[in-house]
Amino acid sequence: MKLSRVTLAPLKEGDSGEAHVNFDLELILREMDEEVLGVAGYNAELFDAGTIKRLIRHLKALLEAALREPARPVHELPLLDAAERDQLLKEWSGAGVALPPAAPPVSQLFSAQAARTPDAVAVEHLGLGTTYRELEERSNRLARHLQTLGVGPETVVGLAADRSLELVTGLLAVLKAGGAYLPLDPAYPPERLTWMLADSGAALLLTRRELASRWPEARTVFLEEGEERDERDLKDVRDWNPGNAAYVLYTSGSTGWPKGVVVEHRSLAAYALDAAAAYGLGPGERALQLASVSFDTSAEEIYPALISGATLVLRPESMLDTVPRFLAELDRLGITVLNLPTAYWHTLAAGLDGAALPREVRRVIIGGEQALPEALAQWRRGTAGHPARLVNTYGPTETTIVATRQELGEATSSSIPIGRPIAGARVYVVDPRLQPVPPGVAGELLVGGVGLSRGYLGRPELTAAAFVPDPFGTVPGGRLYRTGDLVRYSGGVLEFLGRIDGQVKIRGFRVETGEIESVLTAHPDVRAAAVILREDDPGAPRLVAYVVGTGGAEPPSTTELRRHLADRLPEHMVPAAFVPLPALPLTGSGKVDRRALLRPDGERPSLEREYVPPASDVEEALVEIWAEFLGIERVGVQDNFFELGGHSLLATQVITRIHERLRVDVPLIALFQMPTVEQLAVLVEEKILDVLEALEDSEVQALVGGGA
Repeated sequence: MKLSRVTLAPLKEGDSGEAHVNFDLELILREMDEEVLGVAGYNAELFDAGTIKRLIRHLKALLEAALREPARPVHELPLLDAAERDQLLKEWSGAGVALPPAAPPVSQLFSAQAARTPDAVAVEHLGLGTTYRELEERSNRLARHLQTLGVGPETVVGLAADRSLELVTGLLAVLKAGGAYLPLDPAYPPERLTWMLADSGAALLLTRRELASRWPEARTVFLEEGEERDERDLKDVRDWNPGNAAYVLYTSGSTGWPKGVVVEHRSLAAYALDAAAAYGLGPGERALQLASVSFDTSAEEIYPALISGATLVLRPESMLDTVPRFLAELDRLGITVLNLPTAYWHTLAAGLDGAALPREVRRVIIGGEQALPEALAQWRRGTAGHPARLVNTYGPTETTIVATRQELGEATSSSIPIGRPIAGARVYVVDPRLQPVPPGVAGELLVGGVGLSRGYLGRPELTAAAFVPDPFGTVPGGRLYRTGDLVRYSGGVLEFLGRIDGQVKIRGFRVETGEIESVLTAHPDVRAAAVILREDDPGAPRLVAYVVGTGGAEPPSTTELRRHLADRLPEHMVPAAFVPLPALPLTGSGKVDRRALLRPDGERPSLEREYVPPASDVEEALVEIWAEFLGIERVGVQDNFFELGGHSLLATQVITRIHERLRVDVPLIALFQMPTVEQLAVLVEEKILDVLEALEDSEVQALVGGGA
């Protein structure tokens, strides 16, 4: 039998006595004169000729391998020929490009930039600017003080502060002192932050004076006292090396508590240099700092800007009130480079129907979760003729911010690609045996290269399971991170398909549903719980918890469960809905059958207050808006927006809809301060009266006629 050649030709009438194919894909093989001849037929709505050629090539490789090793199990036989294997492991993986040389730490790169452009504005906040020279001097003073307190290589320093100049100064100071910072978002539950401080072994805590009472046991240094510190030169950290820790960032863990990822100086510096070059950052550019410091996107915003001479603009808190307000603030602040969580970009894309992206914005970077094709279509319609370039990025915390990048031009697809590896990254798509899979075939994504983190702080077994030896030998002694993400190659670029485990992405945050389940079952009145990510409405993913009470009793109320979770988990990990069940559905093997967990019915959840209907036109309008976004059929005017499943991103959408429907501007903070319809309606009515008093009679009639 010879398998030396395979020829693919269109099936013509009469070629095999068949004028059509009976299945979506069929292969007819015949042995003639010691050769195997075949005809492939396929459904042209499902496959194209290129895909069929690739499948036949893989079949040929499989059969040839079987002839060479007839005793080898079929599942171990290779599908790739030598040329395709080289393409995957060298060209597309990034391994064909040498790793960049070790760069100085970002603190030194910043100091070098400060020497080049001392009078340029480095950071701007609420209209006040700080030059590179001033930021260099302030961070040096604080770094010197930290060194006198014992901070040096491998010393972890907690950093808790709201978005401010002091926060940026503190970040640079810890790095300059040679230490590693642990970002602590003050909005997180105190119990969680205290646990992170203890688990990390932080030597001290940098914070603002008004926050210090939350951690009475911590050894504390106050950020606002920087001007009074030691004026002596910063001590040279002679035992610094690129493998020292730069920061520790905690991500969700399946055990009920988060796990700390240790990112090293070489990885952070390599990424900052790559991003600065890729996005064209330099003097004159203005980059928005939007993300929480506990989210590694903040590092993507801060360091590439500060090592390149750009101005880092810290967003005002009111900027996210509505999409029109956001766009107006971009224009007012003169932002040129914008980094957005994909979830907020979806909201922005939908809001461009009646507002315009400022012309100064030349690049928009998105990342954090899967981008929706319908949002891309909305974006293109809303930015038609605009010069801004849109970039989609992908990268777990364990691979230092971003591992792949894709500029989204005019090409269309049923899914938006996450691209190819950035400089210094290595990516491989593998089967369960960690062997490469062919293009078009789904597999787990492995990531290596210079961006690979050290692993999980104090968790060697977890590190060993997630960071495996490089089976391809592209870097001697190298490791690869098992992302758990399911991807495939399409046209030489990666497409994200989902997860191979229970981990999910919500509003840009990676969440282990097992951690939420563990906290839920710690409640004395909860016997069992399952948490899943549902996207019953496209573009609106939400966490839903299914809860079984103890002893056959009803589980606690939604209000009580939210209160219990909020004491331990950050806001983005608290489910939007809670469904009581008598028992969790099980598979034949006794595991929770998550596919059998039904969609919440949209009824009002069990709260600790009775339903009160709306009593005015404004209350009626607000109730309808809340019901629309929360997916609840009946909303009472005394119901708390956040107890019904609302969150910060959804709050932005609600405030935007109030602006569109009632033609008044309500600040986003108002919904957090007045979270019931009854409370918010008072403010809305006052603003409507203010608008009416400022209008002429004819304008009032026009406004009322428009439905306000």
